[in-house]
Amino acid sequence: MTYSRIVGTGSYLPEKVLTNRDLEKMVDTSDEWIRTRSGIRERHIAADGEVASDLAYAAATRAIDSAGLTPADIDLVIVATTTPDMVFPSTACILQSKLGIGGCPAFDVQAVCSGFVYALNIANMFICSGQAKRALIVGAEVYSRILDWTDRTTCVLFGDGAGAVVLGASDEPGILASKLHADGSYSDKLSVPGWVCGGKTTGSPFVQMDGGSVFKFAVRVFEEVAHEVLDAAGLTIADVDWFIPHQANIRIMEASARKLKLPLDRLISTVERHGNTSAASIPLALDESVSAGRIKRGDTLLLAGVGGGFTWGGVLLRY
Repeated sequence: MTYSRIVGTGSYLPEKVLTNRDLEKMVDTSDEWIRTRSGIRERHIAADGEVASDLAYAAATRAIDSAGLTPADIDLVIVATTTPDMVFPSTACILQSKLGIGGCPAFDVQAVCSGFVYALNIANMFICSGQAKRALIVGAEVYSRILDWTDRTTCVLFGDGAGAVVLGASDEPGILASKLHADGSYSDKLSVPGWVCGGKTTGSPFVQMDGGSVFKFAVRVFEEVAHEVLDAAGLTIADVDWFIPHQANIRIMEASARKLKLPLDRLISTVERHGNTSAASIPLALDESVSAGRIKRGDTLLLAGVGGGFTWGGVLLRY
């Protein structure tokens, strides 16, 4: 039987750093207000003209290099993004062109902050069914383009960045279990309710969020989906070496870990320095922890995401 396993990781953060002190000069907020409500101190902001595929390309090349491969070895490209370069073609197709590997399937996944978990699950099915051998999965976001920089409830929370993994066919299980969900009845709780019509933007082109509803929902479904994948794999929370949730808010992340009875020293957190990078947050945190030597081969990882829609999902894997 064919399984899939992560064989390489990579990430990229734009050069510009926007601190809470910088935001104090832009909007009615304070460093203390931001930190106590989110745990965020700073975030990265894409340069003018720097788009999602640029961030994705930098992260992807690093992931491919770390896997000891070349772009020509990749036979599936999936980009999870809420902030694509354009309406179409997909950012995945643009990334594929930049990598010089035309011919293999390439498409975007739009599940907001759960996008990377969704894309990883899809790639796993491609590999297990024999339709691909080496898949490139990237989460890439430029949220700075869809923020109202006068709205202190949203603009302080998000950042730009990209993270990537290469998933390869293996004789040994890597992806142990995965579960995906969505409930569109919550679509008004976290959204960008605007669209292009006749060359003009109709509705709001900025992130709108009911923070209280998002918090309560996220903590509940993180716990539920964690138990779903653990049960499916026949494991318990004690078997988990590292918990990598979507990096939205440190209070959500720590509350979820406590509900799971998981020691906080097994919680991977980068939100302090990255902010919420949506679909990029999990692969960014994963690559940083792998590069630092915290995550080692054979470790069991629990990944979980929740995002607008609402969408949510979890993946249990052996690194």
